[in-house]
Formats: sequence, structure tokens, C-alpha cells
Amino acid sequence: MSGHRPGPGSPECSARTTGRTPAGTAYTLHGTDGPPVVLVAGAGGGGRIWEHHQVPALTASGRRPVTFDHGPATTGPHELAFVIRELMEQLALPACPLIGHSLGALAVQELLLTAPHLASGALLAATRGRPDVVGEALARAEAAYLAAGVRPPPEYEAFVGLVHNLSPRTLADEEATAQWLDLFEIAALTGGSAALRPGAPVRDRLADYGRIGLPVHIVGFADDVLAPAPLGREVARAIPGAHYTELPDAGHLGFLERPEAFNAVLLDFLATLPPNHPGAPRVP
Repeated sequence: MSGHRPGPGSPECSARTTGRTPAGTAYTLHGTDGPPVVLVAGAGGGGRIWEHHQVPALTASGRRPVTFDHGPATTGPHELAFVIRELMEQLALPACPLIGHSLGALAVQELLLTAPHLASGALLAATRGRPDVVGEALARAEAAYLAAGVRPPPEYEAFVGLVHNLSPRTLADEEATAQWLDLFEIAALTGGSAALRPGAPVRDRLADYGRIGLPVHIVGFADDVLAPAPLGREVARAIPGAHYTELPDAGHLGFLERPEAFNAVLLDFLATLPPNHPGAPRVP
């Protein structure tokens, strides 16, 4: 056996199987074989956010990524944790790696406490374990905006998303900033933007995370204003045996700003996990 793995442009990598769970969650299985990895997006909930960078890297490494849409109506980690559990049970997935970003990371953290049998390990990006002053101020501002019953123009919403999610290094690159601004404006026009959308209050769970007994790797983004890197470092200290990596020149969407660096951390972490049990059920 040569050990060759399909590349991002190969038919194996581009193969997709789509479906919906009984509760209506739209999901996509990427590739045709390999152990599954479940990727959980943050606020806004579009599974396609992983498809440009992380899905090709995972399929090329022999994994079968599972992405899904939990939608903008999913506002809290407990609600999203239920969606993940229903999806995994519907697909009869074995215990497998869970990859979460922002709200998705908070939901995975809840699963590690309440349903650890679903996971073989977790990589958590842009996460936190407690509220902070800046985050609470933003939540109050978003709640006030919602109570006012008005919506800003898409151009303004796009600008807010731009400065909330990207690093100063990216914003200093005018060509890159213009491209990102186009993407945020499209999201604002189609209702897919998470900018100015109030989320559920964050509870202090750091003490509870001491009960997590699975392998965990935390990734913080140095220029993240929505989930500041020191809060992610606190989560890593709270979880026994957890590791922490901080990526420079990256904002809240650091896995898209610096995909090569993020994917290297992700693949290195997955390589440390034991393979799925040979008798475990496989993704159909």
C-alpha cells in the first residue's frame, strides 16, 4: 500500500453526501472514507465556513469531515450541544474528534461534560470559560440594538463584522480587506452575518472543566477581540492535560485568516489521538 492520500482537487476529496436529520439539521459528509471529524461553526452556524481550508486539509489527511448548519437561530451552547448530539446519533458516528469555533467551541465544551462518550478529543478555537467585561458590554449593546427594533444598513453591519473578526495585519492589507468586506457585505445582505446578533450570556464554567478527561487542545488568536486569547488560555489551564497554542496576527476568524498555521495545529492534534475502535459504528 502506497499510503497516498487524495489531494484537495481529487474526486475523493470533492465527493459530498448531504442530508438532514429528523430535526431538520442540514449536514454534509465530505470524502468517501476515513474516520469522521465533526466541525462545529460559531454564531451564524454555516457549515460551509470550513470548506475552503479545513475540509480539504482533513480529507487530504485521510479523514472524513462532517459539517452542518445550525443556523442563526441557535443562540446558546446548550442548544447547540443538543444539535450536535442529535446529528452524531443520527449518523451513528463513533466517538470522534470534535472541532469547535467560538459558540461551536462552547457547545463542544458542554458535550465534553455532559456526553463525553461522543468524543475522542476536541480542538477548541476562540473559546472562553467565563464572562469578561468587554464581552458583557458587547452583549448589552447587542441587546439594546435588538430592543430598538431597527437594523443598520448592510454596509455598516459588514464594517462591524470586519473590525470585530480580523486582525490589524489583515486590515492593513487594503486588497485583502476589500475582499473580506465583500464577503461580510454579502453575509449582511443575505441575513447570514453574525454581526450585531445578540447571543446567550456566558456562564462561568471554569471549575466544571476540571472534570473533563479527554484530550483537548485550545487555539487562541492573538488579536481576537470577541474571544480574547487569555480567556482561551484559562480554559486550557482548567482542563486537566489540555494544551494551548496561540496564533499571532489572527483575529476571531483566525482559522480563515491563517489557515495554514491553524491546519498544522489541527492535524498535529488529530495525529495524537488514538484511532477509532475497530468495532465502532462508522459514518454511513
